[in-house]
Amino acid sequence: MSDHQMTIREMCEAFDVTPRTLRFYEAKELLFPVRDGQKRLFTKRDRARLKLILRGKRFGFSLEDIRQLLDLYDMGDQQLTQLVQTYAVGQTRLADMERQHTELGEAIGDLKEQLAWAGQTLASLQQQNKAAS
Repeated sequence: MSDHQMTIREMCEAFDVTPRTLRFYEAKELLFPVRDGQKRLFTKRDRARLKLILRGKRFGFSLEDIRQLLDLYDMGDQQLTQLVQTYAVGQTRLADMERQHTELGEAIGDLKEQLAWAGQTLASLQQQNKAAS
């Protein structure tokens, strides 16, 4: 993407989001588009922030976590604080995701067993009904 400012429509097309989503992120102080009358113009920084917001959401970070991490960008320490905090939040989120993955794998195994039992029971009952007819 170039350095030019993008309209809300261009942002929606580039990032596959809705105008409502962009306005919501603006209201949550995650994005800071330039106002030109009624138009919102998004800068290169806004585009970078939106990319990080969407990635954070995909990883399951809360919007508050994302906002706090983005706010650390301007600490003046070459993003060291931001990276340290992002790493810590990421490690915690990864542990949560791995726990959920394990639980989901167990639930899938249990459901497969129940479906196998139900399938066998159903087949047996259908056979009995055919024989009785």
